[in-house]
Amino acid sequence: MFRIAIDVGGTFTDIVLQNEDSGEIYVTKVPSTPSDQSIGLMEGIKKICQETGIDLSEIRTIIHGTTVATNAVLEEKGAKVGLITTAGFEQILHVARSWTPAPVSAWIGFIKPDPLADLANTRGAKERITARGEISTELDVTDIRQQIEELYAKGIESLTVSLINSYANPIHEQRIREIAAEVNPDIPVSISYDILPEFREYERTLTTVMNSYVRPPMQRYLRNIEHKLQDNQMKSRISIVRSDGGLMSIPAAATRPVHTMLSGPSGGVTASAMIGRQTGNRNVISFDMGGTSTDVALTFDGTPRVSRETKVGVFPVKAPSLEVVSIGAGGGSIAHVPLTGALRVGPQSAGSEPGPACYSRGGEEPTVTDANVVLGYLPPSLVGGEMRLDVEASKKAVGKIAEKLGIDVYRAAKGIYDIVNENMYGAIRVVSVEKGYDPRQFALLALGGAGPLHGNALGRLSGSFPVIIPPTPGVLSALGFLQSDIRNEYSKTFIRTLSQLDVVTLINEWTELGREAEDWLIQEAVPTDQQTIIYEVDVRYFRQGHEIPIQIDKQEIMEKGLGILKVKFDEIHEKIYGFRMDIELEIVNLRAVAIGKVTSPSLPISEAGGEDASHAVIDSEHEAYFDGEFVKAPLYDRALLKPNNRLYGPAIVTQKDSTTLVLPGFVAKVDEHMNLLISEEV
Repeated sequence: MFRIAIDVGGTFTDIVLQNEDSGEIYVTKVPSTPSDQSIGLMEGIKKICQETGIDLSEIRTIIHGTTVATNAVLEEKGAKVGLITTAGFEQILHVARSWTPAPVSAWIGFIKPDPLADLANTRGAKERITARGEISTELDVTDIRQQIEELYAKGIESLTVSLINSYANPIHEQRIREIAAEVNPDIPVSISYDILPEFREYERTLTTVMNSYVRPPMQRYLRNIEHKLQDNQMKSRISIVRSDGGLMSIPAAATRPVHTMLSGPSGGVTASAMIGRQTGNRNVISFDMGGTSTDVALTFDGTPRVSRETKVGVFPVKAPSLEVVSIGAGGGSIAHVPLTGALRVGPQSAGSEPGPACYSRGGEEPTVTDANVVLGYLPPSLVGGEMRLDVEASKKAVGKIAEKLGIDVYRAAKGIYDIVNENMYGAIRVVSVEKGYDPRQFALLALGGAGPLHGNALGRLSGSFPVIIPPTPGVLSALGFLQSDIRNEYSKTFIRTLSQLDVVTLINEWTELGREAEDWLIQEAVPTDQQTIIYEVDVRYFRQGHEIPIQIDKQEIMEKGLGILKVKFDEIHEKIYGFRMDIELEIVNLRAVAIGKVTSPSLPISEAGGEDASHAVIDSEHEAYFDGEFVKAPLYDRALLKPNNRLYGPAIVTQKDSTTLVLPGFVAKVDEHMNLLISEEV
């Protein structure tokens, strides 16, 4: 039997097929179909089945990373949302938080975005529950029914219910949902207690509104997928990738699509962690460089960092996601010289249409890809010979920069290459140094179509070695989906200082959350022996503004007492902020994370060869620009390499989905899984 992973990008949809018996991997790409991603998805499945000679009925599982929810927000194409909150709090989305984007004084030019639920479509429910969960004012059922009827008459497509303090007692939210279903059962209703049962009403309301905003388009898309599979007589199980790298079923994704906002980038992070463990590097910084942007993430001790809050556009969404920093640096990033006279690269991008000048599609602006072509780092032939690059067009484009700076075209191209590397190095520092990690204690993994061209240079900047280039860097996100586990989270706000708590009360609260997590795993049909529950607690110093999540062992708490929380929190706080405080701790949220282990076949091990890699050379006379002059940099065909082969820089390795640059003074070794490991030549 076979498993298929599908990653839908802006330009291409990546398809990875894995034989469950042998672990063998097959890869293909098809053009994405933005109007309905399910069309490209089905075309990709058919294409890879034709290429490998297997029948559609042999596909047991389909794992899909989707950008439907994200695109709905970024393109403002979500549903018309109605919002019901507690009377007097109707402006909650407008009040928001006192925050503007960097840099300093950006507030001067910052235009606040319109909320996803219009104030004209917001209503206040006559009710009140205290922070302790006690009913202060009973819900006015007659009034709220009338309010819902008014909203539905205005053409509301999705309804959000987010009441003040509902995290402590959801009874009024649940009753409003019942009334809404009586008025019109076809309009989906999202209540905040189901999406984010935690305090801080703005984040809870915004996250639930966003869930409502993307829910109708996501439901339409998932229905389209199911219909296409039925039309082709396929009975494969479909799993949708969550932002935190886990998997969820189609019914779960249709109900809580807000958990799929960073579905795509999470695959690359999951795969990077897996390859890091495979190569003996449990600490890995991954950077996924595409045409428009670069996504950087950190994996510590084999586990990617999970953030409790992420941003979609300018909206802060409190949903678990792998911690990814995105910057506007990609192969299509445009170089320019502003009035200051200093060379800049990005964040503007040529995208795929018209693309870099060398693509011969009408692009004339100098891009990072054009600089790589001018320097000889990118050979004139791409995608296994399917695409020819116009070297003269690249020189003409980069020549504009050279003319403005008064230097030759090669120095200008090298300047573009160096500056985009510095931009990405800044993102590496954000996920490492600014979080208390030393990048020199991490390996660097380059993925994406453009990543391997810049991996060696970034490793030299950050001191992160070895630089790992996986066998299929251009489709690594889809490969990562094959390693994902089924996952969901259950949380509750539980604000107490340690002195107000005892071990038994805390364990009982966790056990209750654990039962919810276990019930969900049973609903997802996860076998008992593959079920795992992880327990976490969000902790802060008393009266501090923000908390830090800590994973705990219930047995350890029972044996050592609550004091162990103080010890762990002090260590983490000092690592991140450089100090600890001798004051009491306050627990804020409790959490149970449900994980259903998915059996992933291991990647095949290739037959070993010797150190000599000369058999893989396809052009020994190729030249590239280093240290102010052109020197010989032989081209290697990656498909011809074998484990133990060594490539001494300067060298360029070509393959269908990417190109790897090995700098002078460095050596790339091929390991048993066909990864390239680049390190300094000894």
